[in-house]
Amino acid sequence: MDRTEELTSRLNMTRMPRHVAIIMDGNGRWARERMKGRSEGHAEGVNSVHNITKYASDLGIGYLTLYAFSTENWNRPAPEVETLMYLIGWAIRKETPELVANNVHINLLGEIDRLPEEVRRDLEAGREATAHCTGLNLNLCLSYSSRWELTRAMRMIAEEAARGEISADMVNEETVSSHLSTAGIPDPDLLIRTGGEQRISNFLLWQIAYSELYFTPVLWPDFGHEAFLEALVDYQGRERRFGKTSDQVKEEKQN
Repeated sequence: MDRTEELTSRLNMTRMPRHVAIIMDGNGRWARERMKGRSEGHAEGVNSVHNITKYASDLGIGYLTLYAFSTENWNRPAPEVETLMYLIGWAIRKETPELVANNVHINLLGEIDRLPEEVRRDLEAGREATAHCTGLNLNLCLSYSSRWELTRAMRMIAEEAARGEISADMVNEETVSSHLSTAGIPDPDLLIRTGGEQRISNFLLWQIAYSELYFTPVLWPDFGHEAFLEALVDYQGRERRFGKTSDQVKEEKQN
């Protein structure tokens, strides 16, 4: 039995995370270690997106949210940004037929209007083509940051208050959640960050309040089936208490 088979045998399919979010980090370092250009690292990273999406779909995970391009990424050198935009458009065109075949639904989160027009057209076409799909929900975060999202939500709530549609005492956690890009999407159960860094980088700050965090040194282009299974097995070995005691959690399970 190889490592992948061994990890698969340890998975409890009744305790799979409903929602997995991933900060895909390490494309540049992967390329540098191989004396290649950063664009080659990003291209290899697209292959990992393809593979992890398939694995998540096959495992019956309901939601997969990928941090594909942050608001801060606009500050990278223009040639790299142009390459990333090209790869995003190329990848969505290439992958859409298979996503449809695998019943995967695409959702777009972030300031999509900031993306180049051609890329927006490709993304919208992919979303429309998969609108009828009822399997894995693939959430692509593009030109996204949590501070942008929260600021936008606060502005929307303030505008509704100014129009007399809502009062201050009506604002609660549900109000905020309903104005986020992820409205209607359950919070992540598991947040994975590849590449060895141990920070959140302005990603889903509201939504990951009680998510399990998993950091791995594996660079994103190398994050394959085995690495994904290791993250899931680790997740299943944790006790999620949501502020309660272990005894309370055990008692609830018994009941």
